[in-house]
Amino acid sequence: MRRTEPDQSKLFIGAVPFHDGKSSLKVTPQKWLHKRSNCLWKFIILASLSFCGIYICISVAEKSVMQPKRLLTSVIASNNTQAIVPCPKLNAVYKSPLHYPHPNTSYRDACSCMPMHYFVIFSMQRSGSGWFVTLLNSHPNITSHGELFIDENRRDSVLKITRTLDFVYDVDWVRSAYEKDCTAAVGLKWMLKQGVTEYKREVAAYLKSKSVSIIFLFRKNILRQYISNLANIFDQETRKLNGEHLAHVKTEEEVHARHIYWLTRNILKKMVIHFLVLWMQAKVLAEYRPVVDRASLMNFLERSEESMNDATDFFKDIRHMTIYYEDLVANPTKELKRAQEFLGVKPIRLVSKHVKIHTRPLNEQIDNWDDLVPFLKGTRHEIYLTGNDYN
Repeated sequence: MRRTEPDQSKLFIGAVPFHDGKSSLKVTPQKWLHKRSNCLWKFIILASLSFCGIYICISVAEKSVMQPKRLLTSVIASNNTQAIVPCPKLNAVYKSPLHYPHPNTSYRDACSCMPMHYFVIFSMQRSGSGWFVTLLNSHPNITSHGELFIDENRRDSVLKITRTLDFVYDVDWVRSAYEKDCTAAVGLKWMLKQGVTEYKREVAAYLKSKSVSIIFLFRKNILRQYISNLANIFDQETRKLNGEHLAHVKTEEEVHARHIYWLTRNILKKMVIHFLVLWMQAKVLAEYRPVVDRASLMNFLERSEESMNDATDFFKDIRHMTIYYEDLVANPTKELKRAQEFLGVKPIRLVSKHVKIHTRPLNEQIDNWDDLVPFLKGTRHEIYLTGNDYN
């Protein structure tokens, strides 16, 4: 039987047509197959990205909702077993709520069941508040911020004030040098004229809602406070201390002796120079003898007494304690123990590098003392003439 040859024109599937009787084995690309494969990979990648995005959104939402409500527990190991014990919610002594903040800028896992006590120091300028803050910050479990509201932009509205306070009490204020891992008490120094008097109703409502305790730090002898204020203004205006203003004479960073340190690298000489400069700076301010204007003095005494009385009376319903600068100078151990117990931390010895400026009697600090004595005699302010920080 005669063999029939297949039609060569139909043998093009997957091969190149015959040429000169020789077949090429080169396979033609299957474009439809590549298109199908690309679509499949694109779908897989899109599905993966969608899944990751949904997972991240759900995780963030769950954290923001559940974190404030989650049960804080402490793990107690015993016989290779772990028992979950809920953290106490109420202070057994003062029956006040205990706070367990969850800061966004740090971690408190090591002391998650250490309650946080909120406090604020209400004070006035030249009342020893800077010294008091450094003393508190020498405690490993106390974080006390400085005058955050010295910046007018933070106190020109109630909203900005509460926002700043929220950052402090949520332990998210990161611009402080006093951050500690296991802080048990956190607060700030707040001068009465820095928005406290102006927004006292709103401030009181906020402090009550947050269970914030108040430490009133005032000075009994307002005349001494006035002299200290005049010396501070004098230093600020004249820049007498190496051309720079010093509100407080304190740590090495504020000692303007870098040019002397550059001249010598000997450790012993550095120590001698350091304390010498501190002594000289305090001596410069201490030797300032102002001529006191009687009208200005009387106005200062009246306004200061009014501010202190108004603050203590208005905030009396909030848990508070009062410390006087004179008592702190005369018996620092006793007063600092009171403060630490008030803040709920273990009392220890607190230290500070602050140097006291005015140590002389008042009659040696005021240039027109002889005119001032008869002016205050017979008034309720007469007691300031004999008051002493060290008795």
